[in-house]
Amino acid sequence: MRTLFSLVAPISLVLAACGSVPGDTATDTDTPGDTSTDSTATETATATDTSTSTAADPTEVPTSGAPTTEATDSTSTTATDTDDTTTGDPGVPTCGDPVHFASGKEPAQEVHVAPDGVDDPLSCGTLDAPCQTIGAAVALATPGTAIRLHPGTYAADEFVEEIAGSEDAPIWIGGVPGEERPVISGGTEGLHLSRVRHLVVHDLEVTGASGNGINVDDGGLFEDPEATRFVVFERVFIHDIGDGGNQDCLKLSGLNDFWILGSEFTGCSAGGSAIDHVGCHRGLILDNQFSDNGGNAIQTKGGSEDIEIRGNTMRECGQRAINMGGSTGFEFFRPPLLPNAANAEARNIRVIANVIVGGEAALAFVGCVDCLAANNTIIRPQHWLLRILQETVSNPAFEFAPVGNSRFINNVVVFDRNQISNHVNIGPDTAAETFTFASNLWFAADQADQSSPAGDLPVAEVDSIVGVDPALVDLDGDFHLTPGSPAVHSGTPLAELTGDRDHQCWADPPSRGAFELVE
Repeated sequence: MRTLFSLVAPISLVLAACGSVPGDTATDTDTPGDTSTDSTATETATATDTSTSTAADPTEVPTSGAPTTEATDSTSTTATDTDDTTTGDPGVPTCGDPVHFASGKEPAQEVHVAPDGVDDPLSCGTLDAPCQTIGAAVALATPGTAIRLHPGTYAADEFVEEIAGSEDAPIWIGGVPGEERPVISGGTEGLHLSRVRHLVVHDLEVTGASGNGINVDDGGLFEDPEATRFVVFERVFIHDIGDGGNQDCLKLSGLNDFWILGSEFTGCSAGGSAIDHVGCHRGLILDNQFSDNGGNAIQTKGGSEDIEIRGNTMRECGQRAINMGGSTGFEFFRPPLLPNAANAEARNIRVIANVIVGGEAALAFVGCVDCLAANNTIIRPQHWLLRILQETVSNPAFEFAPVGNSRFINNVVVFDRNQISNHVNIGPDTAAETFTFASNLWFAADQADQSSPAGDLPVAEVDSIVGVDPALVDLDGDFHLTPGSPAVHSGTPLAELTGDRDHQCWADPPSRGAFELVE
């Protein structure tokens, strides 16, 4: 049994689109957890605010200087201050630091929650008389409120609906600065958020759910881009989720304008994803750690667009560490499919400066149009280096653009030739001939003379380095470049490059792989 709480908070701010608009779970065709298909969801009033906002586009980031948002190791069990911005050393410029609507802001009031609290709507929420559940605290929250969860274990299966802060006064849900991180344990879902806006979820641990860990959706309002918008996840730790089927650590459906920062995802269900996007738009996934996930670390499908996956580390993340696109049931696309246009599983997904270790395939372009994989360091995939596939094909009702017009540039790829079958796996119904391959470094560590992918690429590559040791600091763990590396300052300049894996600024020309050489 799950608990349903609803809050419609006043929104003084007008909201509008920010950023641009268009512009293995391979056989997964459903989206478990959507309230649109969940018969236990309770119908409530729909938020109708459609005004404009000047909130930052998640994919637009400053290129240098401070203040910056400091990356925090998500394995720490201590919550950090709600305002985690810091002033960097002006002599050491950083690049690509994230800024979002809550950056630099402090809550105006706090509602306290503790496992031994009491849910009294007339008196709970103070430090001396905390509430017991997130839902009771949500019912007391207004824009500018921080819901402070004190250490301990909390019951799962809470359903929170229509909670809305504002750009000037967000709502925070998370641990107490300086205290141990609270844990939501067990249940079917750890936490389900539907039709929420200007919300920051931070410093939480979620574990042991048989379904999804955290589920965020638009409440079935597929045609309303305002339904669930402006959500930040910072320093969350979601692990050991699902029963081995199609369950996800973080399930996102119809979410627009979002940030996932400094978090950790491990032991997500064998048939699911660490982060699964269905019809999500304008997001930044930065500085996260993924490990031991069965299906993939990140999947973007169902009409997802304009999502940047940057500066993450993925170790042993299953069939396809990053699945750009996928296979989605037609009824789950956001926005809904158009009968007289070329639809796509995903568009403009950018995978930049990540470290990807192991797994069956590091990257898969699956029905993804105008997508980019650049400056990643890929270490020892076990079957393919990358895949180009089309799993959702045109039919009499709907046309789908084939995967194509995508780029694979400036990557460092280290592999063992005796471990993989083909360098690149290309399926039917693709437009692989429209891809661009340029300035990648390919190195077979066990057989250097077998490094060349040329026979498996759909087009000729420009400016490749083949069969030359990239001279990393430590091929077994530290993938930074040494000064003598052929990857140093030999890449192709790209407008999409902001900061490297360590938030260092790229040289001109940039180095290949996820790390710039700092001299």
